[in-house]
Amino acid sequence: MADAIAVGLGEHGTLMDAQYRWQRHIYDLSRKYYLLGRDEMICALSVPPGASVLELGCGTGRNLALVAHRYPKARLFGIDISAEMLKNARRNAPGATLSVGDATRLDSGALLGERSFDHVFMSYTLSMIPDWRGALDQGARLLAPGGRLHVVDFGQQEGLPGWFRRALQAWLTKFHVTPRADLFEACEAVAARHGLRCEAVRSYRGYAWGAILSRD
Repeated sequence: MADAIAVGLGEHGTLMDAQYRWQRHIYDLSRKYYLLGRDEMICALSVPPGASVLELGCGTGRNLALVAHRYPKARLFGIDISAEMLKNARRNAPGATLSVGDATRLDSGALLGERSFDHVFMSYTLSMIPDWRGALDQGARLLAPGGRLHVVDFGQQEGLPGWFRRALQAWLTKFHVTPRADLFEACEAVAARHGLRCEAVRSYRGYAWGAILSRD
């Protein structure tokens, strides 16, 4: 497994390492009940044999492990700004090429040995990245011809009771998570800038929002 280490990741990388140094040990168990829509997104990837799949913000490698199980002949790649989380990812997704990296300014050729990817996905990542629009734009830039960018993250819970929405968002703030109210508008803007088609997805009564950006 190739493993390139990036440096100079700054304050956000330091913050994420501090947050996940201990949380990484219980992360997957504690998040399985409220990071909804991840498995549906992976099922929708439809990865043919030999195709490349990159997860921006791969965390513990949980999603990459599921991709490997469902698409065993796919070529898997992942980056995360937290070196602590990648300690888990190396165990969970041993066949993936992994690197510490910043999703907003990623030199994938230097870090991963690939300049473009058939599938790029971001799962509950944009709500934690300060320059999340930059990360979304970077994901689109990395698409190979015919490639697709899949996004899933917290929505605005518009179909759920107000008390639930307020309680959830207050709780998420404690973990440096900010659901992006203008996610769909940002996806449309990125799609227009890069000549992509954009499909918006709402699920679980607005609990989760997602998008698929496709390059013809």
